[in-house]
Amino acid sequence: MSVQSSSVRRNTVPKIAGRKGGDPIVSLTSYHAHTAAIVDEFADFILVGDSLGMVMHGMDSTVGVPLDLMIMHGRAVVRGTQKALIVVDMPFGTYEESPSIAFRNAAKIMKETGCGAIKLEGGARMAETIKFLVERGIPVMAHTGLTPQSSHVLGGFKTQGREEDTWADHIADAHAVTDAGAFAVVLEGMVEPLAAKITKEISIPTIGIGASADCDGQILVLEDMLGMNSWAPKFVRKYCDLGAVIKGAVEQYAADVKDRSFPGEDEVYR
Repeated sequence: MSVQSSSVRRNTVPKIAGRKGGDPIVSLTSYHAHTAAIVDEFADFILVGDSLGMVMHGMDSTVGVPLDLMIMHGRAVVRGTQKALIVVDMPFGTYEESPSIAFRNAAKIMKETGCGAIKLEGGARMAETIKFLVERGIPVMAHTGLTPQSSHVLGGFKTQGREEDTWADHIADAHAVTDAGAFAVVLEGMVEPLAAKITKEISIPTIGIGASADCDGQILVLEDMLGMNSWAPKFVRKYCDLGAVIKGAVEQYAADVKDRSFPGEDEVYR
């Protein structure tokens, strides 16, 4: 667990929920303590996303991410932070079967990481589970639109809402998770007018990722916006090319070693 000073208060679920229609909510993903400590200074909440399976572990999708892996990374992020609300993704297969199984796994995540909330994917089909969790003390962030854990059913990572006759289903999903008690909802890979319409209609904050600038907040995968991934969605704005910086540093290190110009004992231990 992170040790908080008396002057630092960690952000809470009610504070995030209270930002509806107010100052935009800032969020990023993080999977380890040192990046979380940097992000913590600026983010209202940090998501330990199951995207870590692809970003950190080279998986083809998020489907193969196990619960214990999410817990391990969640612990690291909580340890590295003091201010941001920490939200941990529930991985595929840990919540869909029944509300009681979802509660068991969500409680395990919260107890073993110290996070402040969990996130799960799905709209109306998960409303019963969201209500069950919230009534038992588990704060839930919902996730609709493009849901990566369902990418096999969706036929890949496709923008949602391109056909206006599908909008009613997406709007119904957003209302369902709101009515079930979710404190916020991620809208992913959704056409801008649809995401903007949902944001205006529902009473909880919407967090956009590849959606609308009119959402109540935004989230990106940290490594995507830092330029560390060879592939990133088109909507991602890269704020630097950290991958190239790291490559250059490693290349210089390798050259120094080969030239025997690496610091010796007298230079290191002073």
